Amino acid sequence: MFGNIGFPEILLILALALLVFGPKKLPEIGRSIGRALREFRRTSDEIKEKIEEEIQADELKDIKDEIEKGIEGNEEGKKDS
Repeated sequence: MFGNIGFPEILLILALALLVFGPKKLPEIGRSIGRALREFRRTSDEIKEKIEEEIQADELKDIKDEIEKGIEGNEEGKKDS
């Protein structure tokens, strides 16, 4: 999730945040960040679902078109016989 950030880097970031925001504001900021990350994850999951639904609908449309072409071809073949 954090890429190449290791444990020492995380400790340094937390120490800087503690110095900048103070011990009283830090939990509130953490909750806000957590809410934002949850909302972002939820939104990205919804977008993924919509994209997958559109892909499936497009695939089903292609299959339907192929079946209709096959049926039309069979009907024309029967008329010629």
